[in-house]
Amino acid sequence: MEKPNVKWDDVAGLETAKQLLKEAVILPIKFPQLFQGKRKPWTGILLYGPPGTGKSYLAKAVATEANNSTFFSVSSSDLVSKYVGESEKLVKELFELARDKKPSIIFIDEIDSLGSKRGDNEQDNTRRIKTEFLVQMQGVGKNTEGVLTLGATNCPWDLDPALRRRFTKRVYIPLPEKDARKTMFRVHIGDTANNLKDNDYEVLAEKTPGFSGSDISGIVQDALMEPVRDMQTATHFRKQPTSQNDYIWVPCKQNESGAKPMKLLDFPENEQSRVQAASLNVQHFIKILENSKPSVGKEDIERHIQWTNEFGQEG
Repeated sequence: MEKPNVKWDDVAGLETAKQLLKEAVILPIKFPQLFQGKRKPWTGILLYGPPGTGKSYLAKAVATEANNSTFFSVSSSDLVSKYVGESEKLVKELFELARDKKPSIIFIDEIDSLGSKRGDNEQDNTRRIKTEFLVQMQGVGKNTEGVLTLGATNCPWDLDPALRRRFTKRVYIPLPEKDARKTMFRVHIGDTANNLKDNDYEVLAEKTPGFSGSDISGIVQDALMEPVRDMQTATHFRKQPTSQNDYIWVPCKQNESGAKPMKLLDFPENEQSRVQAASLNVQHFIKILENSKPSVGKEDIERHIQWTNEFGQEG
């Protein structure tokens, strides 16, 4: 059980997915009077899409925003045991604990590892885990009121049809659009010293079509290291006055005024804390983007779109 610090605003785009999660989690807790009679909140939501698009990040936002609910984050390693019959008991205990502490959310990442299609050649213990899972999610005498099962997967086509049916809402989390990519660059740069203007973020968003949120995070991390790399290769530094009648050391060219021949690792210990990296600028990003490629292939995206047309909906 965990409470990460991720707000709805930290998730760029994905408005449909956020609205569905609010309907399933936030509204029933804050306004229980709205869900009377036959109007019930969702009990199963599946988030699927290419790797790195923010499925697990959305789950973290749910855990943060649902203040009065209990959030269980589980993986296959938490539920699979080498002892006969133990795995089914763990699944049953998980759902019983969730019902006991309701309202609660059970988040299962990479759910395809637990709920793949049943076949004639699979092992008996694997089938029993799936069967127990199906019974606990929606079986005779199992009250699912107040318990939301939230699943995430990169391979929705591998899910068992019976498990797919229990996830009444199946939401496609696609690659980020241009505006979302622009927001992601802002979020990942955060309060790091930079000279980027709004137009620069526009340029970066235009140069990254087909990149996932995870790809953009990696690009930003790489670009953040560029000023440090410049310092490692610098042969001259100069003193730059600061507003507090103090100074810092910044890398410079040999012919600049006040330049001193010095390498980064040669600074004496008493001066090391005064060494500062240059502010981040758009050229640092353009240099990184020259060698960056998206991690998601076109075939993978087409397969997700085909599955969405058949079983899911856009997020």
